[in-house]
Amino acid sequence: MPTDNVAPTRRRLLQAWGGGLGWIALAHLLRRDAGASGGQSEGLHHPAKARRVVQLFMSGAASQCDMFDYKPLLIERSGQPFDPGGKVELFQSSPGPVMPSPWDWAQHGESGKWMSSLVPHLAGCVDRMAFFPSMVSKSNVHGPATFMQNTGFTVPGFPSMGAWISYGLGSLTDQLPSFVVLPDARGFAPNGPSNHSAGFLPAQHQGTMIRAGRENAIHDLFPPRSADFVTPASEQAGLEVLEQLNRVHMADRPGDSRLAARIEAYEMAARLQSTAPEVLDVGGESQATRQLYGLDDPITADFGLRCLTARRLLERGVRFVQVWSGADNGFPRRNWDSHEDLLTDHGMMGRSMDQPAAALIHDLGSLGLLEDTIVYWTTEFGRMPCSQGAKGRDHNPFTFTSWLAGGGVKGGTVYGASDEWSYKAMDNPIHSYDLHATVLHLLGIDHTQLTYRHNGIDRRLTDVHGHVITEVIS
Repeated sequence: MPTDNVAPTRRRLLQAWGGGLGWIALAHLLRRDAGASGGQSEGLHHPAKARRVVQLFMSGAASQCDMFDYKPLLIERSGQPFDPGGKVELFQSSPGPVMPSPWDWAQHGESGKWMSSLVPHLAGCVDRMAFFPSMVSKSNVHGPATFMQNTGFTVPGFPSMGAWISYGLGSLTDQLPSFVVLPDARGFAPNGPSNHSAGFLPAQHQGTMIRAGRENAIHDLFPPRSADFVTPASEQAGLEVLEQLNRVHMADRPGDSRLAARIEAYEMAARLQSTAPEVLDVGGESQATRQLYGLDDPITADFGLRCLTARRLLERGVRFVQVWSGADNGFPRRNWDSHEDLLTDHGMMGRSMDQPAAALIHDLGSLGLLEDTIVYWTTEFGRMPCSQGAKGRDHNPFTFTSWLAGGGVKGGTVYGASDEWSYKAMDNPIHSYDLHATVLHLLGIDHTQLTYRHNGIDRRLTDVHGHVITEVIS
């Protein structure tokens, strides 16, 4: 495991805190020096192809048959009754007629992958991507299905993937959190912050939220401007008193990780006061980079800023970054849940996501980071090939598409297939367990060995399921 000049960093921490709160940071650093990395497994289970992950999550259910899963039958049967055989189960409607995508399709790259004109920038990246068009969800309800893709379970209380990776591998740097979440500026997805909690893992592995673009991107990192009575000296004195009280509290409550996590959060906050402003300030990026991410276009500016921020976090040592596209339901639609008007809603969401997501792949590649960074794009489930009302699509948990790029992924590949309608998974159905197992494998982790004993059960991200999809590993 990398040490990132641990000894000099340790000396700076102890000098800065005068031996106060630094004793906990020192214990963490010693654990990392020994290779324990804060988790139960020491070191990697096998050679890793990747060191870090950025997950792009499309909240609201992005339509596979309007972006990645080309089905000529939908064009051929347009407007005809949808009859795939057997009863059609929908979330909130009766099956309407067959509805082809309002966007055109074309083949791209040396692989010849079919992509829709909704995602022209990602179409230029297909030879770096591995597609999984036979994803299946256990739920067609947003909340449980979002939990499923994040934690491997449809119920709350389980650690998110980012928390598991933080627990298993620890941090690549002492100056930034190992797991950072960049929520949509319009609000949270269903389940809110529970999507990136540590669950029953030690609490310090939960995601740290950063609201890119806001004046106070990290809540409570700095005193309010009105608190002019707070000085560096008074803040240091307060921390020393707090540390003494925390020691007493912890001595009476052995095994409770919450206070240790709170102490570690205070330590991280002290470091972030100096590191976060630099990381979050994109003003020094070139105009070419700003244009690449679409920062000057109102449609792409928000997601583009978060993708660019993700790149800056990754290159500075953050282990897992999660970027959200879409908030909880609101009207007009502010997520991918296009029940009423697919052309309008997916048109806006697709354009806002496509260029920044492709820019992230290109930018990581140009910096030499893509080869050991996994880009993981997903959503909670897909959408139906028939219409809902006149212009919308209902939920489809029976098949949807996710994709991976970088970090040991074999580009230009497709694993699995949906049926001729893009209605149900046909070849090699894939659950979240399988993609989670594959990502962990690329990081050097055997998903069956990364466990945590909770309530008498050895829990893991993949529950008792999951297989590594070796066909897409280079």
